Amino acid sequence: MRLLSTLLFAVLLTSLHPAPTTAAEARKLKLKLGTLAPTGTSYHKQLMVLKERWAKASAGSALLTIYPDGRQGSESEMVSAMSTGNLQAGLLTAAGLSQIEPAVVALQSMPMTFRSLDEVDWVTERMRPMLEQRLSAKGFVVLFWTDSGWVRFFSKQAVVLPDDLRRLKVFSWAGGKGEFEAWKAGGFNPISLEPTEIFSGLGTGIITAAPMPPFFAMATQIDSVAPHMLEINWAPLVGALVLRKESWMEISTDSRAKLIKIATDTGLEIKTRARNESVESVEAMRKRKLQVHAMTPEAAAQWDSAADKIRDKIRGPVVPAELYDAVQGHLKEFRSKTGQR
Repeated sequence: MRLLSTLLFAVLLTSLHPAPTTAAEARKLKLKLGTLAPTGTSYHKQLMVLKERWAKASAGSALLTIYPDGRQGSESEMVSAMSTGNLQAGLLTAAGLSQIEPAVVALQSMPMTFRSLDEVDWVTERMRPMLEQRLSAKGFVVLFWTDSGWVRFFSKQAVVLPDDLRRLKVFSWAGGKGEFEAWKAGGFNPISLEPTEIFSGLGTGIITAAPMPPFFAMATQIDSVAPHMLEINWAPLVGALVLRKESWMEISTDSRAKLIKIATDTGLEIKTRARNESVESVEAMRKRKLQVHAMTPEAAAQWDSAADKIRDKIRGPVVPAELYDAVQGHLKEFRSKTGQR
């Protein structure tokens, strides 16, 4: 009888005070990662690889859940969710990143500033330490930088010259710092929308043209409602994977060293694949009757002039003057090293 009472008492104590979790269980960190990247694109596929590699490298202590297709809302909404801890990470474009740290617009909001993707790489590497320091001060760790190659113009009617685009209603990223005003400065007619509204906007005529990388147009079937593309190197679509510093610091020091290496490799793979995917997407959309309009020397001269008017309004109000000048300085250095004027 005494033995039975002892056993019952032990069971009662166990139910009231369950055994503590093991050290491994206590260190498990569930991280939600949001992105606008469409399912099935190289971005999404490589994020899924990142998820698997992080879980393995951290022995299951860093567990990513990927939410593509804007399932966590617009980039503005994702930034807000990260600030409150409801979302831990985001693969964001420069437009979204600029809502955390405005200096990031220096990599993207300067039309026809970069002549090649090599220039984009050169400038990004030289601006990266300063940008990462500023983002860190805002509470975010940059795991990698990437880009999608060139933004092109997709439209319902043929666009070859700037005046062709001025007659249309152009998508402008809602919340994009100064983007709306910059379009206005160039004499264009911008309409503010979220990227997730581009397809429906083109379908209903709310907008009649949209700048975007071809991979996004292909993935979202933009060419079905905007069957024309101008082959212009307007600007790179730059982005980065950021994680709340508070969440990052919960991961052990040993694991962080492994995870950052995996993230760096993933970022490089994403950039390589995305750039290739953009070229391949154009060819695939041609087969779906996309009409591609090549840039002629006459058109290039007019677009350079139109971009100059926009850039004149960007320095200061959109891109801080010291950052604008820093980009120009890095480009001058690159062109000098490569024998360009």
